[in-house]
Amino acid sequence: MLRILLTAAALVGAIAPARAGQAQQAAVENGARPTIVATPLAQGESITLDGRLDETVWARAVPGGGFIQVDPENGRPATENTEVRIVFDADTLYLGITCYDSEPNGRIAYQRRRDESLQSDDRIQIMIDTFLDARTGYYFELNPEGAMQDALQSPTDTNRAWDGIWNARVRRSEIGWTLEIELPFRTLNFNPNSDTWGINFQRTVQRKNETSIWSGWRRTEGIWRLTNAGQVTGIRNVSQGTGLDLKPYGVYTSQASPGRGQTAMRGDASAGVDLFYNPTPLLRTVFTVNTDFAQTEVDQRQVNLTRYSLFFPEQRDFFLDGANFLDFASDEGMRAQWRGAGDSDDQVIPFFSRRVGLSADATPQKIDFGTKVTGQSGAQDVGFLHVRTGEDEGFGSEDFTVARVKRRLFAQSYIGALYTRRDARTTGADARHTTGLDLSLATSRFRGSRNLELRAWYLHATSPDTTGGNNAFGALIDYPNDRWQARFQTTEVQEHFDPAVGFLRRQNYRRYGPMLQFQPRPRGHRYIRHFRFGATGDVMTDVQNDLLSRQIDVTLFSIMMHSSDHLSINAVRRRERLDAPFQMSRRITLPTGAEYDYSRVRIFARTADRRMLAVSGRYETGDFYSGTRTQRQLNLALRARPGVIAYLSGEWNSVALPEGRFTTRLYRLVGETQFSPVMSLVNDVQFDTQSSVLGWQARYRWIITPGNDVYIVYTHNWLEEPLLDRFATLDRRAASKILYTYRF
Repeated sequence: MLRILLTAAALVGAIAPARAGQAQQAAVENGARPTIVATPLAQGESITLDGRLDETVWARAVPGGGFIQVDPENGRPATENTEVRIVFDADTLYLGITCYDSEPNGRIAYQRRRDESLQSDDRIQIMIDTFLDARTGYYFELNPEGAMQDALQSPTDTNRAWDGIWNARVRRSEIGWTLEIELPFRTLNFNPNSDTWGINFQRTVQRKNETSIWSGWRRTEGIWRLTNAGQVTGIRNVSQGTGLDLKPYGVYTSQASPGRGQTAMRGDASAGVDLFYNPTPLLRTVFTVNTDFAQTEVDQRQVNLTRYSLFFPEQRDFFLDGANFLDFASDEGMRAQWRGAGDSDDQVIPFFSRRVGLSADATPQKIDFGTKVTGQSGAQDVGFLHVRTGEDEGFGSEDFTVARVKRRLFAQSYIGALYTRRDARTTGADARHTTGLDLSLATSRFRGSRNLELRAWYLHATSPDTTGGNNAFGALIDYPNDRWQARFQTTEVQEHFDPAVGFLRRQNYRRYGPMLQFQPRPRGHRYIRHFRFGATGDVMTDVQNDLLSRQIDVTLFSIMMHSSDHLSINAVRRRERLDAPFQMSRRITLPTGAEYDYSRVRIFARTADRRMLAVSGRYETGDFYSGTRTQRQLNLALRARPGVIAYLSGEWNSVALPEGRFTTRLYRLVGETQFSPVMSLVNDVQFDTQSSVLGWQARYRWIITPGNDVYIVYTHNWLEEPLLDRFATLDRRAASKILYTYRF
């Protein structure tokens, strides 16, 4: 009987989207938000998580639908219908989603591994704003293979490393695919005095290159703009339990370092515990003892042909959980990635968690204990972190403290303050402090539905040897919208500014950065989605206003096809004066005061990720300081079948200067065997000629149940010895770790 009803619904679904979409579009034009009423389970009812949606409560739940296209035909009803139902009991929120598909055998889904990118697949994306403040949210994403991804969303960051405890099942059938999602209220922070949350859904059908959304279909809106979300109401009489999670873990490691004088394998067993407690539904506290990060993935290597430090993102779970409550307005890293700009010399991060428990070369240091508080208190977003590291193989014990508060203003704005402290626990050592203030005034209603933000920040860092020049400050105005994008940014970092728990690429400079882009969309074109033209300027001086560098990067031509294939051509003109010696290689050092003018051309091309073999490449050539440099990058992704994926990437640099010549090479091979959404084996092999180190990590993960994991990790590094034509073992390490979560 149920199958007959579902088949009939599929036939109706072919007609219903247009009418539902037109109704929703009219409602949104009138300023109304689409709303779903959550249906409570009756006493004695329960949900069997199997993706079938065959319990009677799903039939009682009123569905939300009427998805509208974002692309390719913006504002028109989706060509494939999607229905969303929400039910709940005292402990759990359940989402039932039906993704109708007129060609169910045309589904595209390669990924199975938890937390892997799903950009290549058909997928459903979910954003839940539990505080209804349009600032922070929980993000969930699934594909037809049952692969699950989650993240924490804040106004400045998307923390995809967050691993919430939730579960889901997917069922594929002749009508399309259906999802049943189980979200324990204990996993979420929310306001218990409100029965209404913000919520939004977005669906991608890859074979059509179609993206549709439940609320906020304009290209200036979308699922990441929480102000444009719809609402779910009726969530009453629910509980987070006692708000206490206990997560003990045991670790066994065995390691040797023949290349560093330790030839014998040494084994070590240890245990620790993480304690999670919600003193209120709005606040989350974490306490960790004898913290271990044996399951952490290796860093992805980079080639450095600049004068400044490379930036490697945080990988450790304890520091990633709730990290969005500790961010600061000066950190341009994530925003730069959103703009496609990559890393910049102008990167000022007052709190960078890799300063805690890791050396400059990523050697782990013992962490005795740590505690963290994140969440909301009244009209404030708050974050607090304190960690003590132990004495460990040459590392001294230190205390690290971070405190952050943001006062919410208006609909999307805030004013905030930050404090960090680093204190070596040795006699006579002075603690180092950093304080800061920041402000963001943002709206998504500028000139009707346009986005506009004004941001400003100020930082002061103490130094035991100086009394002046310890400040940094900056401001920007940003207009990120469809067709036209514009921004202007300015920064000053003084000579002695050095945040002890932060990340800083350089000191003693002022920077001015204008940007303007125009993205026309040919109306009704069969193949072309949009073009892009624009220019980005970057002028940097010292604090006496003497020029250090000036760069203009012009997008001569950029085209995005409806197929998601992409091509862009850029021209770069740069002038630079070195304010310090630049050791480019072991044999080449450019002198202080030298001035260079040079031009370069960059070509980037990429095929759609949905293809079984996806290719992207970059070719950049031209002048480079006193000579020339040619850079080639190639990335291949082979998706042989669902769960069997290989990634191969290479980068080659050829540098020819009057002072000398050299080349660099970087290779990476990642093979993934994804047995199911809960079990995977990943092999990661990397080699680069700058370090001459060949590295291999094999990482097995088994999610027994959500929150309960087993890891087995093996890492081996070899050093190339060209004279002997061989690779000699530097170090090797095997580790196994088991984690278990008790929820009270």
